[in-house]
Amino acid sequence: MRATALPPVALLLGMALLLSGCGSGSAGSGTDRKLVVAAFYPLAFAAGQIGGASADVKNLTPAGAEPHDLELTTGNVRDVDRADLVLYLGDGFMPGLETAVESRSGRSLDLLPVAQRAGGALAGDPHVWLDPVRYAAMVRRIGVALGDGPAAARLAQRLTVLDAEYRRGLAHCRRRQIVTSHAAFGYLGRRYGLEQVPLEGLSPEAEPSAKDIAHLVDLVRRSGATTVFFETLISPKLAQTVAREAHVKTAVLDPLEGLGKSAAAEGADYFTVMRANLAALQKALGCTS
Repeated sequence: MRATALPPVALLLGMALLLSGCGSGSAGSGTDRKLVVAAFYPLAFAAGQIGGASADVKNLTPAGAEPHDLELTTGNVRDVDRADLVLYLGDGFMPGLETAVESRSGRSLDLLPVAQRAGGALAGDPHVWLDPVRYAAMVRRIGVALGDGPAAARLAQRLTVLDAEYRRGLAHCRRRQIVTSHAAFGYLGRRYGLEQVPLEGLSPEAEPSAKDIAHLVDLVRRSGATTVFFETLISPKLAQTVAREAHVKTAVLDPLEGLGKSAAAEGADYFTVMRANLAALQKALGCTS
């Protein structure tokens, strides 16, 4: 993943302490609601569904932004410092946040190991939430941290239903390879027997040369794919160029790192986006029920 240069975290922490008066989220708000700071959308969605009215969930990554690109503001660091609970993924996914977490004294929960224990790890790939089974394991752990196992169990059951829909929907397909704009769908592919063919590596900002593009076009043709998938939060230019040269279609496959602004405004959530992804996969892969 591309690490983004951040302001000195120690300085920001000092400023945050002065501004916050060293108070916790609950104490600062004058209520009994827990302040939960979530690194990005899937973690914020789970915390909101589980915590309900008893939690004030703050998503550090704004709608329409990529978590890899997040630069912590003074306000972000203040929220991290005073939160009752911080939810994040470690292993360099958001290095600035990891540094801030190391400097705080409250509870922090790295959910990447939780997901990896639910089926093994893929080196360098943090997109564990795209596997509903792994995401359910994360949900249950968040439920423990928030002290609401029943709410977490209800959300996990919805994910079990989603997993069953994916298994049925992708069981009988003419093709099993998915051509994606970057390598974000390894966990989803592993769960449902799909082979990911990425145009780029784990960093979606890579700039391929003309020779690289020619190679990618040949790769798409040899795969037999009818569709090149691109994402909502990064430029579709490369996917569109390769698809045009290979004479195939393009479609959206959303890695759900965050909701786009229009999707958020329309009330989309994890489940609606995942079901849209399933429909796109079924169409591109020639699946039958």
